[in-house]
Parts: sequence; C-alpha cells; structure tokens
Amino acid sequence: MDWYMMNCELLATCSALGYLEGDVYHREPDCLESVKDLIRYLRHEDETRDVRQQLGAAQILQNDLLPILVQYPQDKVLFDAVVRLMVNLTQPALLCFGKVPPDATSRHHFLQVLSYLQAYKEAFASEKVFGVLSEKLYDLLQLDWEQRQEEDTLLIERILLLVRNVLHVPPDPTEEQGVDGDASVHDRVLWVLHISGMDDLLKFLASAQAEQQWALHVLEIISLMFRDQSPEELAALGQGQAAAEHGEDTRELETLRQRELAERRARALQRPSRHSRFGGSYVLQGLKAIGDRDVVFHKGLHNLKSYSHDLGKEMRRVPRRRQAAPEAEPPRRSARNVRLFLRRFCQDFLEGCYNRLMLLVKDQLVREKAQQHDETYYLWATAFFMAFNRRRGFRPELVSETVGVRAFHFIEQNLTTYYEMLLMDKKEAATWARRMHLALKAYQELLRTVQEMDRSPEQAVRDSSQVIKSNIFYLMEYRELFLTLFRKFDETKQPRSFLQDLVETAHLFLRMLERFCRGRASLVVQSKRVRRKKQPRAPAALAPQPPSAVELEELWAGLVPQLQACLQGEMPLPEDVVPFDAASETPVEEQRTEALLRIQGCLRDARAPQALRLLRSARDVWPEGDVFGPPDAGPPEETRLLREILFAPLPWHAPPEAEEPDEEDEEDEEEEEETVQVSEKEFNFLDYLKRFACAPVVRALVLLLRGYARNSPRTNHCAARLLHRLARDLHMEALLFQLSLFTLFHRLLNDPAASAHQELVALAKFILGKFFALAATNKKAFVELLFWKSPAAVREMTEGYGSLREGEGAGRSRVPPWTPQEEQELRELYWKYKEVEGEDVVAAILAHLPAPRRTRRQVVKQLVRLGLAGSAKDFPRERKGTRLVLWTQEQEEELTRLFEEFQGSEDVLGNIMKHLTARRSRARVVEKLLGLGLVSERKELYKKRRRKDHGPGPGAAGTLAVPAQDSSAEDGDSEEEEEEDDEAEEGPMEEYWAPEEGAGQGLAHRLHQEGLAGPLRWLENCLRRTAGDREEDGISHPVPLVPLSEENEDAMEDRRFQALLRQLGLRPPASEQESFWRIPAALTPQQLRRAAASIAHHGPDPPGSPQGLLEPPRCPQDPAPAEQLPAGLGSDSESEEPVPVPSAVQLGTKRRRELDSEDEGDGSSGIEPAPAAPRSEEDEDEDLQPLGRRKRVCRVEEEEEEEEEG
Repeated sequence: MDWYMMNCELLATCSALGYLEGDVYHREPDCLESVKDLIRYLRHEDETRDVRQQLGAAQILQNDLLPILVQYPQDKVLFDAVVRLMVNLTQPALLCFGKVPPDATSRHHFLQVLSYLQAYKEAFASEKVFGVLSEKLYDLLQLDWEQRQEEDTLLIERILLLVRNVLHVPPDPTEEQGVDGDASVHDRVLWVLHISGMDDLLKFLASAQAEQQWALHVLEIISLMFRDQSPEELAALGQGQAAAEHGEDTRELETLRQRELAERRARALQRPSRHSRFGGSYVLQGLKAIGDRDVVFHKGLHNLKSYSHDLGKEMRRVPRRRQAAPEAEPPRRSARNVRLFLRRFCQDFLEGCYNRLMLLVKDQLVREKAQQHDETYYLWATAFFMAFNRRRGFRPELVSETVGVRAFHFIEQNLTTYYEMLLMDKKEAATWARRMHLALKAYQELLRTVQEMDRSPEQAVRDSSQVIKSNIFYLMEYRELFLTLFRKFDETKQPRSFLQDLVETAHLFLRMLERFCRGRASLVVQSKRVRRKKQPRAPAALAPQPPSAVELEELWAGLVPQLQACLQGEMPLPEDVVPFDAASETPVEEQRTEALLRIQGCLRDARAPQALRLLRSARDVWPEGDVFGPPDAGPPEETRLLREILFAPLPWHAPPEAEEPDEEDEEDEEEEEETVQVSEKEFNFLDYLKRFACAPVVRALVLLLRGYARNSPRTNHCAARLLHRLARDLHMEALLFQLSLFTLFHRLLNDPAASAHQELVALAKFILGKFFALAATNKKAFVELLFWKSPAAVREMTEGYGSLREGEGAGRSRVPPWTPQEEQELRELYWKYKEVEGEDVVAAILAHLPAPRRTRRQVVKQLVRLGLAGSAKDFPRERKGTRLVLWTQEQEEELTRLFEEFQGSEDVLGNIMKHLTARRSRARVVEKLLGLGLVSERKELYKKRRRKDHGPGPGAAGTLAVPAQDSSAEDGDSEEEEEEDDEAEEGPMEEYWAPEEGAGQGLAHRLHQEGLAGPLRWLENCLRRTAGDREEDGISHPVPLVPLSEENEDAMEDRRFQALLRQLGLRPPASEQESFWRIPAALTPQQLRRAAASIAHHGPDPPGSPQGLLEPPRCPQDPAPAEQLPAGLGSDSESEEPVPVPSAVQLGTKRRRELDSEDEGDGSSGIEPAPAAPRSEEDEDEDLQPLGRRKRVCRVEEEEEEEEEG
C-alpha cells in the first residue's frame, strides 16, 4: 500500500485541522473535533499500524500539530487534545508492535514507523516547542494540590510522557555520521530542553515533597538524557581537558602508529632492494600437501609466513544460534556545550535530588507500585551517578541512599532473577542479558564506592566500609555470585562487554577480599550446604487410623446380631457384590488381598450383609488354601472367619507398587526434597581462589583476551591478573596449558605493538617456560594442550598419571563394574531360572551369583542393559499381604500345644517358631497367642538371657529381657519376607531391650572383610552422632538411618547387614509409612557408643598385651568416673539393689575393651574384672607399653569430634 495515498476519511480529517501560511497557522473551526477523530482512528488501527504510517507520511505532526501547540497554548482543551495525540504518535515502535517482528513484512512496517519517529524527534528540536511545554508544566506545578484538578494531573503526566517519548527515539546511523564532538539530533533536543528550563523542572519534581508520584517518570527521562554519556568523561570534563579528552585518542593513535612502523620495517627486511623478475617455486619440506608429497610454493619467500592450508577456502558459515551476541552501539561523544550542561545537571542532581529520588523509586519497586522492569532505571542510576560522584571529588554522603548491604542484596537478587529468566525465556535472551549487564555494572560500582570509602580521610567513613565488607564477605551468596556468572557465561547470549565488566568486577572483589583477610588472623564466614533427599511421594489419600482392640470389640458386639439375622435368612443379602474382576489388569493374587480389605471395610462400616456376601463369593473364586474358609463352612465357621478378618491387621496403607522403581522411572516415583544446612566456618582465601581454577573460568578469560588489541588497558590488566592468580598463587600453571591460549600467546608475541601489552607478554613467557620445562619430563604434555583441564587433571599431569589415590579427583563409581565373565554367568543363570514357575528369577540369580555381592537393583539394571529384559517392571517383587492366610482350627490347636510344651523354656517364641508346621511370622504368632488368651502381654514371650555383672566384685548375675527376634538373628537370611511383618512386635520391644557389650562384633568383622567397610563407618558415625545429640539435648527421639549414597543404600538391603542392625538394637520400619531403619529412643548415649565401638574395625591385638591398663584419654561424651552407670548396663534392669559405682581404673579398662576388643563380641566370657588393687611403678610402666591401643582410642575420639564439627 502506498502510504502517501491517504484514506479518504483520514485525509478529510487532516484537512479540517487548518493550514500553515508562512509562520502563522490558521486553525479551522472543527480543529478540536478533528484532533479527537484522529485519536479515535489511532485507537482502531490494524496490526500494521496503517493510520500511524499514513499520518507520518503526511507529516501531520510537523506541519499541523506542533504549530497548533506553539500558537494556541491558551486554548486549554485544544492544547490538552493535541498533547494527547502527540503522545500517541510518538510512542516507541516496540510498544506499538510488542517486539521486533521476525518476518520481513512486519519488520518493514516496524522500520517505517521507526523512521517517522526519527523525523518527529528532529522536529521537536525547537526552542519554541519546548518553551511552550516548559511554561505549561511550570504553571501546572505552581498550583497547590487543593487547586489542582484531575485534568491538570493528567496533563502533567502527558507532558512528561511526551518528553520521554521524544528522548527515547533511537538515532539514525545512516543520517548521523558525524564525528565525536558534533551535535547530533539527540544533542540538539537536549540543548533546547536546557534552554527552555525543562531540566530545572525535572530537578524540582525529583526533590519536591508533594510531587512523589512522578519519581519514576523523572528517573526514566534522566536515564534517556544521559543515554550516550560516560560518567567518567563527564566527571573529567574541565579537569585537564586536553589530557582527559584527548589522552585516550592519543594512546590509540600511538599504538596504531607503532604497529604500522613495525609492519613497514618487517616488509623492508623481507623484500630485497632489487626486484626479481623470477618469483621461483619452492618445496616446503615436512609440510604435506593433499597427497603424500610436500607442498610446492609458487610465491616469493617473503610471503612464506602467510602461507596456510586455509588459503582460498570459503569461510564456514556460523549458524545463527551459535553466533556471538551483538554488541551495543559504541558510545559517542556529544558536543562540548551539551556535556558541560549535563555535568552541571549531575552535580545539582547529586546534591539535592539523588538520595530522595532513589528512596522513593526503591519504595515503589519494593511495594510493586511500578510497572514491570522499571527496576532497570534504578540500576542504571545507581551505576551512573555513583561513578560520577566517585570521579568528581568523592563525597559519600551524596550517595548514602544506595550504599549499604540492602543495596547489595537488591542488586544481587535482580541479577539472579535476570540470569534465571535468561535460561528460561530463550526468545528474549538478548533482552534479559542487557538487564543482567545493567545489574552487574551497578554491583561493580557499589564495590568501587566501598573501596573508595576505605581511602577516605574520615574515620567514620572507613568504619562504615569495614561494616559493609564484613557483611558482604560473610554471606555465601555474594562470594558465589562471580563463580556462577563465570561458569554460566554464554557468548551466544551475553555480549563481550558483559564479560569485560564481569572480569573487572571479579578482579576487584578478589582484591578487596584478599586485603580484608590479610589484616585479620581469622575470618569466619557463613556456609550453606544443600542436601537433596529423595522421598517417596505420599499417597493421595491415607486411610484413617486403625481402631484399637477395645473399639473392635465394641464394633463386633454390634455386628453379631446383624450376622445372626443374615445367617438365619431374616435379612436378605445383596446380589450385586462381585469380588473378582476378570477384565482388570490387577493380578489375581492382588485381587484376593483387595477382597479381604473390602470385607474388613464392610465390617468396620457396620455393613454385615455386604461382608457376608463378599466372603461367600470370594470363597467360590478362591477355594484353594481355605483362605475364606472351607467350601462346606457353616454359620459358626463363617462367624469366626469374619471376626478374624475384622481383627486382622491388614495392610491398608500399602502403596500400589511396592517393588523398587526402575532408575529410568525414578523421577516419576520419587520427589526430591532439598534441605539447606547453614553453618559457619573459618575462611581461607586460597581455598576460595581454588574455586576459580576450573575450565569455564579459564575459557572465559581466554575468550576475552582474544581481543586484547581493542580491550582497554584496565580490562587486559584484570584478565592477566586473574590468570596470574591461578597459575602463580595456586601453583597450577598446567591449568593454562591449552592450545587456544598458546595460539593467543603466539599472536601476541609476534604483534608489532606488543610493547603496549607488557603485562600480557610477561605472562605468556612465564606460562610457555613452565610448559616446556614440563614437556621435557612429560611427553604427553603436547597432547594435553588439546583439552581444558580440571585441578585433578593438572595434578596428574604434573605429579604423574595415577598419582591420585582411589576415590579422589573425578567421581568414582561406587558400584563394582561387571566383568565379561560375570555378564556371561548372569546370562546363564537368567536362562536357567527364567522358565521356572513360581520362583522369583532375580532372587534365584542372587542366591547363585558369586562375589562380589550384588543387590537386586544392580542385577535388574544389568539385565536391562544386556537386553534380557525390557525394564525393571518385568521383575516385580512379591507384595505385602498377598500371602495372608487365616488360622484354621488345627493350626490353633497346634499353637496351643506348642505353647504348653515350651512355656517354661527361656525362649518360648523361638521354640514355637522352630516347631510350627505352617510358616508364620513372629508378629502373627504373637498376635494369635494374645488372641487365644495364652499370654496376657508380649513381655511374657521375651527371651531371657544371662548377663555378666559389671560391678567391681562378684555379684548376682542378673537377667535382661531381650526380644525373641534377636534370638534367631543368625537365621535372618531365610526370613526376608517376615522382616516386614514384625512391625507390631518390635515397637514395644525397643523399650526393654539394650544391646549386649560387643554385640555384632563378629558379624561386623566378616562384613568388613567382604567390602562393606564404608557402610560400617557410616553406621558407626550415625550412632556416635546420635549419642552426642541426645546428651546435648537431653531428649531422645527415634532417629532414622537415611542412606544418601548408593553404597549405603545397597548395604541397607543386604540381609546380613540387617541382621547386624538387629543385633545392635536398631528397629526396622514399623509401618507402611516408614521407609528407613531407626535408632530407638530407648537406647542411651552410652549404649549407642558401645554399639559403635563394637562395629569399629581394629587390627588384631598384639600378643601378650596386658589386660590391666591405666585409664585411657576419656572421650568428651563419656560419663565422668564418679557417675553411676544406668540400669541395663552394669546390672539387671529389674533389680532393686543399688548398683555399686566402679572405680576410675575399672571404667577406663571397660572403655578400652569397648573400643579395642574383637573377640568379646559373643559376650560368652565369664571373667569378671578384678577389684582395684594398689599398683606399683612396675605395673604402671607395664601399662604404658601398648601405645597402639592409645592411638586407636585417640583416633576414635578425633572421628567423633569431626562428626560433631561436620
């Protein structure tokens, strides 16, 4: 469409505005209505902004609106309408289109609107226009708030928006091609803004108490005024003009002149004085061509250095997504009179407006009263005016509002937000990168201001800077900020100027931190550790708490009449009850369990008819095993079955899938819980600097130094200093042995203008010297040049490959790899047991798989990798409750007979379990014994064990109640299915049972020999840490054992490791809601330390070592010698006799035996310690001989202290 051919209605409306005759504009009678019509047309324009383009092509604003504004300011209604129309016409193109259009057609319309805006800006560079606007704004501001109407407030806002829109128009690079110092369109607009007095009105709005609502408008206009200015240049204006303005230009010209002279000298040396008519052809020996022959060079020898195989090749096109981010337009120096006016404006603004305006803007940002992304103006103002103040006679009181810990926190928060949005919002990555750059510059200026405060002659200012630095360096977020920015730098999204500011800011921060640490003996900082723990997702709806036995008895009493009526036919049974769904994907065995749960649910809901119908229907579906009674069951038998089902502890809380999830589906089955642990530690600067010794930091520095010729001297110095810290201070020169950096060094050393970069030249020579010295001993150093290196690789490269001990450096796999022989054996076992019906294939493989021991998960995972199975779901585990079988009358009679037979034995329950015909868990047997009334409480079934007396002399050997489960811990391997059903029994037992001295020592020794040393150390540390916590808090709670590593998790699944846990008195998960083993609350700190000592690994005792020893150094958590041991440790827990207090020598001997003895784990030794006797000097000398034991005692104490500190 030709925009010069206007729409008829639009043309008629524009013609009705008036006409310009000379310098006088004559308005038509319908001028006001025509302006309003144009506003309506703009409101209904299409997505191409057709009305806006037609008005711009007709130059309505230059020829009609501005003359009306200048000649008719007294007509308030017309003036208001014209200003309103001009605000609409001058709004930025980005607001009109939302973003820069990607397609060519829309982009053409976008650029067309932008060209009209640039023409509008040039038309506004008129003293008359800004004079009228300033006078109108001044008159409106003279009105008090009582006299000011709503129309006046709207007009003030529109005038400010109009000024903002005019200043926002970007320059046209094709039209403005003047050199630095010439007046551009933006400079002319700024000058007329100054001549009209608009700048004074802006300062008034920023400082007036009654004009707080315009704070953000004023700040936005000021940021646009100083868009092309540098605070350093403005501050230096008038202070040695020639040195400030022309110093940098002189240095650049001198560098170019040196490079040109060096190239001219090189050409003179290369070419002979006499021209040769014959260029000749040469063979470059050692440089192969495309074939096997040497390269033939057909040019003169002076061109030999420029030869490359890449000559004549086309440059490979870089994809757009991999292209470097575009740089912002280089700053342009404005005319001198404009810069003088802006410098004066900055001085006045700092002295009278800055602190107040920044306070108001910060308040609006915090209270979310501003528009989106308005914080960027705050960040710009912070960086600009603080830099101007720092370079212009630093006065900290002028910028006190933005100097403090809160300012650091606000900027760091926004910087982190911008970085996260940069990663998420891919389409607007360039915009988020610009905002991120603004925040970084503000952060850099804050650090420079604090550094300048250190140099202040006033003691109060220096003290304030020390307080700010102590807060900044204490918090972990500020110390980790630069590491994160370096590691996540992406040159395709962030421009090179961002990297320059990042390197300069990081250098400044490191230097300030180093000086802060240098003046102190020690520095304590905050440390945070994020621990991630995967927990199973909670079920969507948990069943209610199961009723107690008393409640079930009352419920059964109410159900008996209903059941009698149903059994006698007085109450009809429902017919629509079906216990089995043949179309369901649920296995038949699981549906049987669900049928039991449905029967129990009907009984608990007092729906006896439905329960009876379900029982009879289920009996017809599952007649085998008499689970729902025999086929000819009568009313008494059905009544008894329903009562047992009602009282049975069925697994209501069982999750739908009990087998372990496959690792591929683990994210779906589990959710990750993060906990942040905050602690304090002593800060070490070199340890912090080591965090920068990584490939991303070095890669970013090399990328920046590639453009060393166009970098500022400050940037090159900061980059070289960071590399010097890594190479010299950390002694990691090999970290910089990289081919990209060496290529840069080669170009630098051959640069004719290298004398201007002496610091980089010195660094290059130092690194190259270290490399060639290492290459003389390590021939692989040349290959290492091809790779970016980590500190672990640097250590191997310098100290020798394989110098790292096992477990250091790179992550080490905790799972032993599968050898080809093991894989072949796994295949054979799989095909052998695959077709066996009724047997778990994985369990059979585990039983026949040789060492090293593998877990079920490892075997399943390897089967999937070998292609023998599709996924881990092909090997489901047997689920809880699927083997639930009710007691028959014969089984009850057998149980009664066995109880009467073994009632007087020491282990009643253990003997019953050995002779019971039907396989039952201990929990079911104990529950049935209680239900039959054979025992009144569980305590009667506990096994009685003899315990030796720990008193100083002979005493009566007491008995201690221990759970029957411990009596058969040695055959726990054959009872894997019963472990999960002992929940009801183990809860009360932990209250009475304590582990014996040396319990589990033999089993722990065998496990240590089989490669479970790591899990044993972890278990020992958990026990000691829990003991310390219970002594410190004075409160005991059950503590779960959460295995965070795969090695510990595999050990917790090992049946023999679980047997060891039982011998130590630990409790397995007590219900379906618990997933981990627990340290019972009944175990005292002394018992926990004794259990930890029994599993600690020690070498064999030296032969002939004496038994009576002096007291070793006592652990801080051990009881004092005069304290009385708690019941259960030195005497019978039920004895009423007082326990004699042992002497200090006896306590020391007992403590040593707990830590060192390996052959007392069975507790069968009947030797009692002899009473204390007078000791001679010879005995004391003899006691001091075994120093190895004392070292082991001290080592255990050190491990306990490290655990407490960790």
